[in-house]
Amino acid sequence: MGEYRLKRRCRLVIESVSEDGRRFRPSDWIERISTQAATFGANHKIHYSKSVQPRMVNGSKCLVVEQSLQDENPKVYDHIMSFVKANNLRVREVCDTDQIDGE
Repeated sequence: MGEYRLKRRCRLVIESVSEDGRRFRPSDWIERISTQAATFGANHKIHYSKSVQPRMVNGSKCLVVEQSLQDENPKVYDHIMSFVKANNLRVREVCDTDQIDGE
């Protein structure tokens, strides 16, 4: 029988607040960035990438970016991180156990 290990999934939660506590404007920046990695389905509705999504976190609108995006699409990841750095936005890493795999 193979060994089992926990796989952790890590995400960056990017807030609409700068490091010094000021609300970031424009307020629609999350939608603007998340649509860059989105597609439109046959139903003509936007389908956000699993790697870049707008989400409500603790009552605040945030951009959630899967760490795996760094390998899957480094240009988009670099663009997002450059934007975050240039605007001094609050970022925190959140990791959880995604699944248990047998190797």
